[in-house]
Amino acid sequence: MSTVLAIAGTELRRFLRDRSNIFFALILPLLLVLMIGLQFGEDASARRALVVGTESPLRADLITGLQEADVRVAVRDRESALEQLARGRADIVLVVDDEAAAAYGSGDVGVEAVLGSQATAPLVQRQVTSVLSGLQTREGQVTALTSRGVDRALAEATLDDVTASSSAPTLVVRNLDEREQQFSGMGQFDFGASGQLLLFTFLSSLTGAATLIQARRLGVVSRTLAAPVSAFQLIAGQVLGRFAIAFFQGAYIMAASSLLFGVDWGDLSASLVVLLMFSLVSAGAAMVVGSLLDSEGAAAGVGIGLGLVLAALGGSMSPLEFFPETMRAVANLTPHAWAYEAFADILRRGAGLGDVLSELGVLAGMAIALILLGSWLLRRSVARAM
Repeated sequence: MSTVLAIAGTELRRFLRDRSNIFFALILPLLLVLMIGLQFGEDASARRALVVGTESPLRADLITGLQEADVRVAVRDRESALEQLARGRADIVLVVDDEAAAAYGSGDVGVEAVLGSQATAPLVQRQVTSVLSGLQTREGQVTALTSRGVDRALAEATLDDVTASSSAPTLVVRNLDEREQQFSGMGQFDFGASGQLLLFTFLSSLTGAATLIQARRLGVVSRTLAAPVSAFQLIAGQVLGRFAIAFFQGAYIMAASSLLFGVDWGDLSASLVVLLMFSLVSAGAAMVVGSLLDSEGAAAGVGIGLGLVLAALGGSMSPLEFFPETMRAVANLTPHAWAYEAFADILRRGAGLGDVLSELGVLAGMAIALILLGSWLLRRSVARAM
């Protein structure tokens, strides 16, 4: 057993000594998690408004109303506000000029609005219209009371008391969209974290197959067999080495995404078992590639190409829920799709180990088939070399 562990440890150390892996295995996955989270996460749908103009009651009431409507509001000068709008960093710019501020006291409520091109801009525009309509109504009420001789301060205080004592109507929204229900429990960075975990765990294993090819080409494998090491120990060590690389990559992404982005991996034991099974599949695939090819460059090219294609088909780049039925059936031929389903149940729906046994069973079957095939190919290539 010590011989097998020594071979596996050597493979992992060779992988970690490769300086290119500092970026591609440790930094790039987290950058992609961040980018996907910012693009498709909760912050991507945030509504933003920029207010331009000197301080006035109209500006203050407008900002308060928008904030109560869950719109992010910031005060800017006109030039910088229009620049941020053009860059897509805001949905609308509201200009509260001196004329509008002066008219507010007489019951006339209106501001200049410049709408952006963001997808959420029309929604923010409707919310601005609703807030201005509410301010218009309130100013009309104040004007009506002051025209009857009521002091303005007393009229505003009375309206505030009436508003505070009245109960707002309750709106209950039931979402019947099945697709949205499936994503209802997903955090901002959850999809990016699980997708990049599957992508890079498999990708690192396949590109790491180049070390096996190098060991065969340089005669390391032959010299190892010349020592008191059996063919079984050599193959077991290589399988364990490929598995160590895959599991290290996946565990690193899980830990880093949890610490940096607050990703909740649900039932940790279930998530680790899914990662373990997927790492075994990755190890088997790396054995097949490393035994079939004789060039490190070809192995790297095949590994990257195959890894990206399988990841795209398996839902690591776009959610499987968006796939048509035919593509969904094709996706089930990849280990990524089964691991995706398992992580979706664990992360979004609070599933435990017992709830993902079917997915784990499929991954275990794929792992056994690939490891047996890779071991047979390695044994054949060693025998041919000798």
